[in-house]
Amino acid sequence: MFNSPASHHADIKKRIKAITGGSIGNLVEWYDWYAYSAFALYFSPAFFPQADRTAQLLNAAGIFAVGFLMRPIGGWIFGRIADKAGRKKAMTLSILLMSLGALLIACTPSYNIIGVAAPVILFIARMLQGLSVGGEYGTSATYLSEMATSNRRGFYSSFQYVTLIGGQLVALGVQIILQKLLLTEEQLHAWGWRIPFVIGALLAVVALYIRSNLDETSSFIEKAEKHERRGSISELLKHPHAIALVIGLTLGGTIAFYTYSIYMQKFLVNTVHLTINQSTIISFCSLFLFALLQPVFGLLSDKIGRRPLLMAFGIAGTICTVPLLTAIGNTQTVFHAFLLIMAGLIIVSGYTSINAVVKAELFPAEVRALGVGLPYALTTAIFGGTAEFIALWFKKSGHESYFYWYVTLAIFISLIVYVTMKDTKKHSKIR
Repeated sequence: MFNSPASHHADIKKRIKAITGGSIGNLVEWYDWYAYSAFALYFSPAFFPQADRTAQLLNAAGIFAVGFLMRPIGGWIFGRIADKAGRKKAMTLSILLMSLGALLIACTPSYNIIGVAAPVILFIARMLQGLSVGGEYGTSATYLSEMATSNRRGFYSSFQYVTLIGGQLVALGVQIILQKLLLTEEQLHAWGWRIPFVIGALLAVVALYIRSNLDETSSFIEKAEKHERRGSISELLKHPHAIALVIGLTLGGTIAFYTYSIYMQKFLVNTVHLTINQSTIISFCSLFLFALLQPVFGLLSDKIGRRPLLMAFGIAGTICTVPLLTAIGNTQTVFHAFLLIMAGLIIVSGYTSINAVVKAELFPAEVRALGVGLPYALTTAIFGGTAEFIALWFKKSGHESYFYWYVTLAIFISLIVYVTMKDTKKHSKIR
């Protein structure tokens, strides 16, 4: 049936509103999540008062990893909500939980004041945020993929990682402003690190309003009355091949992403011996360019398919990871470090730009959010969330280069999956 220009324009406007609204909420969620990592160098002494910086970072990274361990539970809870009650409702609830975690971190007294209760409260806050982020990925990936037009699905869904990275950029931007313009180093260590968590809680209010005014996806509405067991584990287990693919797709990509984004700021300080300010600037500039690359790669996937991009990431990642990380560890200049990190992020873009849409295209609507969210969260919890901890553990044991090979092996395993899988662009289950 032919649609009039007016109805076509209204449809495009509706989709853009949905993509924008869903993406902004995603940005706020990930800002709150990444603020922890960005400011760990400042707040770790307040919660873990030890003289050894690496030991402090290990403790902070350990709690960061615990947040990841909650993500599978969040993926299950919110994936079930999204498939049974709607994508919109699940995304709204997840932002509320994230803001609560941010507020807890902002208000917790230091170890010197309340003793062991301080790291315990930090632990609880990260568990709440882990639940939230675990639910956010699957629901937002599903929402963005379902709201996109079929010929631009890679492009539109790539904005999930644009805003995911954008959340990290905002966290780093706040850090730079506090470092350069507003506070001294002593003030940041003493109390200034609490500011970004207050900002995160306030931004969540804005995101909550935006998400409460979003439209539900037609894919969910069409299936809502037809599948009584939608969003159930039993329904998900009817798709074992798709579940295995999500795990294989995610393994190498999540470790590589967290290595070049989250861990790299600490790597530059702890191994390369740059200042915190220098590492922050490098991270901000490289991640800004990385974010700009996502829609470009997403659009490319709409032209040539998803599989070629995944294979490019797998091949380049397997060959280049050890040389790149070794070169970064031995670099002598800020600019050289930036170029090397940027090279790594360009390689990783073959995965990050399209991983959301690839996973969404594997599952039918009645179990899509759960299917995307739960296997992804399990894999990310086991491998992505522990990447920083493992890297620091290898460094402390005197074998830092072992971590480089660990990343390489994970990417190679994913490469085997990329080589053997079908291209989801041609075999998509999104209608």
